[in-house]
Amino acid sequence: MAELPKKPNFFSRRILWGATVGSAIIFFVVGIIFWGGFNTAMEATNTLEFCTSCHEMHDNVYQEYKPTIHYSNRTGVRAVCSDCHVPDPWIHKMVRKIQASKEIFHKIMGTVGTPEKFNEHRLEMAKRVWTTMKQTDSRECRNCHNLESMNPEFQRPRARKQHLNAMQTGQTCIDCHKGIAHKDVRKQLAEQEMEELEKPWPIYVRPVPEMYTEGLRRVEAKEAEVAEKLKAEQEQAKQAEQERIKQAVEKALAQHQPAQASVEAGAAPAVATVTAAKGGAAGFDVDWSAVPDRTITLFYPGETSLEWVMNGRDHGGARPFNSGDRCSDCHDKEAADMGAKMVSGEKAETTPIPGKRPGIPVKVQGVHKGGDLYLRFEWEQTAHVPVPFVEGGKMDPDNSMKLAIMLAYDKGDEGVEYADRAGCWQTCHHDARKMPDAPDQAALGGASGLGLDLSGGVTKYLKESRSELEIKGKEGKKRGGWDKLLPPGDIEAALKAGKFMDLLRYKSGKGESEDGYILDQRHMLGGQGFQADASEQGDKWILVLKRALKSDKPGDVSIEPGQLYNFGFAIHDDYSNGRFHHVSLGYKLGLDDEAAEINVKGQ
Repeated sequence: MAELPKKPNFFSRRILWGATVGSAIIFFVVGIIFWGGFNTAMEATNTLEFCTSCHEMHDNVYQEYKPTIHYSNRTGVRAVCSDCHVPDPWIHKMVRKIQASKEIFHKIMGTVGTPEKFNEHRLEMAKRVWTTMKQTDSRECRNCHNLESMNPEFQRPRARKQHLNAMQTGQTCIDCHKGIAHKDVRKQLAEQEMEELEKPWPIYVRPVPEMYTEGLRRVEAKEAEVAEKLKAEQEQAKQAEQERIKQAVEKALAQHQPAQASVEAGAAPAVATVTAAKGGAAGFDVDWSAVPDRTITLFYPGETSLEWVMNGRDHGGARPFNSGDRCSDCHDKEAADMGAKMVSGEKAETTPIPGKRPGIPVKVQGVHKGGDLYLRFEWEQTAHVPVPFVEGGKMDPDNSMKLAIMLAYDKGDEGVEYADRAGCWQTCHHDARKMPDAPDQAALGGASGLGLDLSGGVTKYLKESRSELEIKGKEGKKRGGWDKLLPPGDIEAALKAGKFMDLLRYKSGKGESEDGYILDQRHMLGGQGFQADASEQGDKWILVLKRALKSDKPGDVSIEPGQLYNFGFAIHDDYSNGRFHHVSLGYKLGLDDEAAEINVKGQ
């Protein structure tokens, strides 16, 4: 009888593709060991220690990264190199690791072996990262940050506005946040290259989530509540002050009555003097104690001209500004912070003045009565800070203070183009005197045929008076348009159409009040019904301006009920002159209008 074949044991059994169970188990175990080792090695190369183990990284970008918020912050969450530079999805991660072999090659070749060599190639390396992030919708940023999950209640006004714009227009994180962890070399990009790299992509447009809009509603409600509370506290303080004055008057009168009785009886008179202050400068008979006020912080602007504001290379908010956003939408609550950067020379200032204050909080009030407009300004003085580049330390030794306001009709496209966004800012250009692109004396001397007063250099002017403005300074061109003047007939037509900015200016030295306007240049016409009353009260300046609401004179803005007007003002404090002043953002002024940021109340 034939022997039956032996039944193969479990491990010898054939399974898929003729492989035995035993070989499959061995292959499986080896695979696990290999995969585990592979992933362990993969993760080891993703650590901060590994990434900074070579001196090229340790001595350059690592040192730049350590002071940033990605290294140390209030939450203790650290984003290391791989979080930003190695994708999470496995396939993309493998592609990135293979690309890293090129970096090993350059390490061996010493391409970036010294700080000098590293900086030589820095822009090239940065562009590769920026381009990748743009193409992936900033995928690595979104490992930690997500526009749709952001809560605007915990953001500054500028951030919440820009993130809303990003969702609506199709921008991605890297468009605005270059240089957030390393030295920023964005400005080394060519202008066209920058525009192409940072333009919105429609495929990245996102629906604004209800969570975000609800957060906006909540934060706006909170801010309105805080403003209302502050308004109530100010009103309470005013009422307390009025009561204090009333009691002082009653007490003084009570003391005066016995003295009067003594006089009638033949005794020597005892004189009592009572002054019931009305909260401001002595003139114009306006009771300012009953008028609501708004505090506006003026800030030091440095060399930030209209061209600077409109140029994305200089100003991160250029795109929204050019699309119609107002400067105050983003910057109203951070004016002093902006001034601090510029007054120190950190940003947009080549001749800083050590010790000059970055901002001036000014209390502004408005009243109209009897056909006249009254504006009251109150702010603190500071000790004199000498200007290091001016003999004697005072730019304008005859005037310790000057204040100027500008008004423009709010007509949108029919009026002054940028008045609704920038207020008086648009009158300052990159080629004005003391600005970076101011023309030299030879150029000014050769422009006598323009009909401009260039004896002191280029003054303020409006875009409406020029055929073109050079915004970006492409190919080395000077920014601005001082010499691109329109024909006289066009300028006269613009003046008649209301395309000008009404200018009122007060000088403290001789108490001069000057009325004028800005269009092709600054025109000062002397007094045209404009008066000023200024006084120094302790450490404060208090200045009240008075002018007729309506005027038919050239360069005057007539103010009527039911209309809003673009408004801005500047203060030259501490004997300053020219561009070395403090300026406001642009605001809206109106008569008895709660929608106006400067609400001028009837009295």
